[in-house]
Amino acid sequence: MGRLFGTDGVRGVANEGLTAELALGLSVAAAHVLGEAGAHDGHRPVAVVGRDPRASGEFLEAAVIAGLASAGVDVLRVGVLPTPAVAYLTGALGADFGVMLSASHNAMPDNGIKFLARGGHKLDDTIEDAIEAHYRTHTLGGENWNRPTGAAVGRVREYTEGFDRYVAHLIGVLPNRLDGIKVVIDGAHGAAAYVAPEAFARAGAEVVHTLGTEPTGLNINDGVGSTHLDRLRAAMTEHQADLGIALDGDADRCLAADADGNEVDGDQIIAILAVAMREAGTLRRNTAVATVMSNLGFKLAMEREGIDLVETAVGDRYVLEAMKEQGFALGGEQSGHVILLDHATTGDGTLTGLMLGARLAATKQPLADLATVMTRLPQLLINVKGVDKSRVKSCAELAAAVAEAEAELGSTGRVLLRPSGTEPLVRVMVEAADQVQAKAVAERLAEAVRTYLG
Repeated sequence: MGRLFGTDGVRGVANEGLTAELALGLSVAAAHVLGEAGAHDGHRPVAVVGRDPRASGEFLEAAVIAGLASAGVDVLRVGVLPTPAVAYLTGALGADFGVMLSASHNAMPDNGIKFLARGGHKLDDTIEDAIEAHYRTHTLGGENWNRPTGAAVGRVREYTEGFDRYVAHLIGVLPNRLDGIKVVIDGAHGAAAYVAPEAFARAGAEVVHTLGTEPTGLNINDGVGSTHLDRLRAAMTEHQADLGIALDGDADRCLAADADGNEVDGDQIIAILAVAMREAGTLRRNTAVATVMSNLGFKLAMEREGIDLVETAVGDRYVLEAMKEQGFALGGEQSGHVILLDHATTGDGTLTGLMLGARLAATKQPLADLATVMTRLPQLLINVKGVDKSRVKSCAELAAAVAEAEAELGSTGRVLLRPSGTEPLVRVMVEAADQVQAKAVAERLAEAVRTYLG
C-alpha cells in the first residue's frame, strides 16, 4: 500500500478511495498526533473543520467530526468556506489544528482531507507520516486506544461567525480600497462562491457580474473556475469590466482576465504584485519565490526589475517552505497559487484578486498595462494520462529523449517532465522561442512518455 498523503493531503474518489471509514480513522489519528501536541494543563484540543460545497463533503465532514469528537477533540464547524479561510480561522481562534475537506480544482466526484497545524500552517511530511502510522496501527492494525467517555468526549459547536471574520480580515490587510474598479468574479461554484463577491463589494469594487456562484454540491469546477476561463473572458468585454478573477474549488488559487478578456496567469500576477510590494517596501529581502514551472519571461522580468528570484520544486508547499525558511513575503505558481505570507499561511485566491484590484485602483492603470511587466514566452503543457508516473526519473529511454529535446532547444527554451502529485498522470512542459517549436517538441516528448511509461 502506497503513502496515503500526497502533495496536498489525502485525495481520492469520494466513497470509493476516500471513504467515510478512512475519514473517521484519519481524524482519530490526527486527533492523537496533532491534538496531543497541544494538550497541557487540562487544555482540551480544539479543531476547526470546514469544507467546499461538494455533495460528498457532507458525509465526509460528519465522519471527520465524529472521529475528532470520539478522540476528545472539541470541534468548531465553520461549514462551507475556502481553504485559506479555514487556515486563517485556525490561527485566529487559537485552535490546535484545522481540517479542510476539498479536492481543490478536481472534478466533483473527487474529494480530499487536508490537515492544518496550529496557526493554520500546512503539515510537514514527518507529521503526515506520524498520522498515517497511527492510522495504520490503530485503525487498520486493530490496536486499541484509550477512548474518552462521559464529559471527556469532544463537543461540536457551529461557528457561524467564520464568514464575516474572514472577510473582515481580507479587507483589513488591503493597502487601499477598490473604489471605481468594475469586477467580474468566477467562484467555480466552490468554497468562495459567496465569500469572494462579498469581499470585493465591501472593499469598494463594483461587482458587475458573477458566474460560478450558485453551488449545488454537484457543479463545482464544472465548466467554470480557474481551469475553465472561457466564460470569464467573454464576460469581461460583455460587461465592460476592469478586472476578472477566477477561483478554483477551494479558492486557494486565482487567475485573472483583463478588460479585453486576455488571461493574466499566476506568473504575471506575482510579477505585478512584486513590483507593487517593492514600491511599498513590503517585498521582504527584495525577493519573490516561484517554481521551476514558471515562465522564462517571468524570470527575465524579475531580473529586469532588480528583484531577486528563488526557485523551488513544483508545488505550493515547496514555495511556502522556502518563504518561511528564508523570510520572504511573496511567492507562488503559474497556476495561480499566490502566497502573501504577511497576511495568509496558504495561497488565497480571494486575497490575491483583492490585491490585484487594489493595484489597479492605486495606479489607475488597466490590468493589460500592468501585465506588460513581463512577456510570456511560448510554453506548452501536455498532461499524459494512463502511464506509470513513478518511472519518470528512472527510465533511461525517456531521459535520452529529454536530452535530445534539450539539445534542440539550446538556450532559448527548456523541458520539464514531472509526475502529478494529485492525479495519475505525467506533465510534459516545453518552453521555446516560438509556439510551433514548443508544440512540436512537447508532442514528441508526450509520445515518448506514452511509449516508455505506458
